[in-house]
Amino acid sequence: MASAAEQMAANLSWGQLGRATELRQRIWFTIGVLIMYRIGTYIPVPGIDGAALRNFMEQASTGIGGMLSMFTGGALGRMGVFALGIMPYISASIIVQLLTSMVPSLEQLKKEGEQGRKKINQYTRYGTVALALFQAYGLARSLEAGGLAHEPGLFFQASVVITLVGGTMFLMWLGEQITARGVGNGISLIIFVGILAEIPAALANFFQQGRTGAISTPVILFVIVMLVAIIAFVVFMERALRKIRIQYPRRQVGMKVYDGQTSHLPVKVNPAGVIPAIFASSLLLLPITISTFSGNEAGPVMSVILAYFGPGQPLYLLFFAAMIVFFTYFYTQNVSFKTDDVAENLKNQGGFIPGIRPGKRTQDYLDYVVNRLLVIGSGYLALVCLMPEILRDQFSIPVYLGGTSVLIVVSVTMDTINQVQSHLLAHQYEGLIEKSQLRGKRKPGTPKPRRTPSRR
Repeated sequence: MASAAEQMAANLSWGQLGRATELRQRIWFTIGVLIMYRIGTYIPVPGIDGAALRNFMEQASTGIGGMLSMFTGGALGRMGVFALGIMPYISASIIVQLLTSMVPSLEQLKKEGEQGRKKINQYTRYGTVALALFQAYGLARSLEAGGLAHEPGLFFQASVVITLVGGTMFLMWLGEQITARGVGNGISLIIFVGILAEIPAALANFFQQGRTGAISTPVILFVIVMLVAIIAFVVFMERALRKIRIQYPRRQVGMKVYDGQTSHLPVKVNPAGVIPAIFASSLLLLPITISTFSGNEAGPVMSVILAYFGPGQPLYLLFFAAMIVFFTYFYTQNVSFKTDDVAENLKNQGGFIPGIRPGKRTQDYLDYVVNRLLVIGSGYLALVCLMPEILRDQFSIPVYLGGTSVLIVVSVTMDTINQVQSHLLAHQYEGLIEKSQLRGKRKPGTPKPRRTPSRR
């Protein structure tokens, strides 16, 4: 039997959005920030030869350059102020989270609550600045080596570094503002909007190749069917749950005795969401970002990396799958579903899993369930991300129609819709509480109800 909250959520209508003032403000704030981000992708870095850059990106768009441009919303192809995108922040987050699980002092800091979380976020920002400085300087030198700068020199390098680092820090701040004052996860929404803005051009280019005969009609139909199947598969897997039964014992509060209740602990097949795919992609793009703009000036080491770790290559696919599996387990166990915290919360609330003792036994059982669910979840993520990569390399499909981009778009859309529904549900609860309070109050000026004499 569905609970009262589930029945209320089932009867939720989008018409209530007009009455939810705070939610409307959050949505408009999110849209305004994302528009600001898109405008920033069109503001160019000073000193760049625009014509040479366009010619270079046309040649590099089919390879790793297209993937870099995808994660920056096209800003890298135009060399805008947000050309580094949000990837330095994601890379810094990966490093800090890895250090948190390995360094005892950082692990203790993480357990200190809100103050510890703020301190870790501060370390992440410092790491973002360091990575952005490194990437921006390397990108400036690579632009000079590739002949894309009007006047190479120290002034050009300084202007590129200051502009790109400032753009990345501003973008990081925008993402945090969306998370705090808007709707959805700010970092994921920035990547989502960047991909979504470039999809129409990618589709037009894809159909143009079919019209000119570069891609056959059966291949186009196959790609369309594959995209629809992948979207349906992602939606199914993202909604898949494993419900663990939770029993609450009978308890007495004052003179009242409350019967025991039964509830369920939902565990998603993929608790990490789209984060492992973003982490793995950013890790693959980090060493290649600089070498992409070097052209023929790349050293022997970078040439080997580009040859073996290019999109569609066996080592690239193997490393990509391994990173997805690793980050799925790592992010789930350390961030999204910490079994020790869940077991401790159940113990404090008096709940238990039937047949399992509270405490350590409950944590071991949750580890057993989650680790086996993650076999399916990580395999699903790897399959969705790798299969279109292989097909794209074989049939020259645009990079924006790959598995990673489809996964990000579908997952972020579902997560944002769920958050909007949560806000609407909270607004409906507030309305019911206000009505119940108003019914209990007597309007001013109304006479008191007459009391009938009681019989003796």
